[in-house]
Amino acid sequence: MKVTRSAISGVLTIEPQVFGDDRGYFMESWQANRYREAGIKETFVQSNVSKSQQGVLRGLHFQNPHAQGKLVYVLSGEVFDVAVDIRRGSPTFGQHESIILSEDNHRQFYVPPGFAHGFCVLSATATFCYLCTDYYHAEADASLLWNDPALGIDWPVSSPELSEKDSKALKLSDFDENKLPVFEP
Repeated sequence: MKVTRSAISGVLTIEPQVFGDDRGYFMESWQANRYREAGIKETFVQSNVSKSQQGVLRGLHFQNPHAQGKLVYVLSGEVFDVAVDIRRGSPTFGQHESIILSEDNHRQFYVPPGFAHGFCVLSATATFCYLCTDYYHAEADASLLWNDPALGIDWPVSSPELSEKDSKALKLSDFDENKLPVFEP
């Protein structure tokens, strides 16, 4: 497995080893010891799957308290995936990392706790998987505005299909700072 560290501390791109032949392929999507050695120390407690159509944008979501780290990947289709550092006091506060995840490249993206996360679907449909380091807590859930100009995210869509929650999301500068997670070096 190949691990690439981002300029933003804790964000990782993982390329699992894929064994393929004319019958299909096999890959290990997660293995505790190997991923711990790669730098993911948290324990995953919840696994989620979503299926969306082209043009759907989900995010940018986060929880505070109960921040969730996420190991994300695509089973079918292709998505543009984004992690935004929203940890108060972080040297990379407000910066983001983005990546294309697809069924063909098999890449995984690790988004540490304290980050907002979102993705948009580039293919006709996409099945998106994510392992989470904390449970979903509705009372801690929040959305950061996907196209906040201060974030400078170059989304590959201009008019995505959004949920009601995401269409009412706040800009980063509009959040009460107590709602944002704190950077812990």
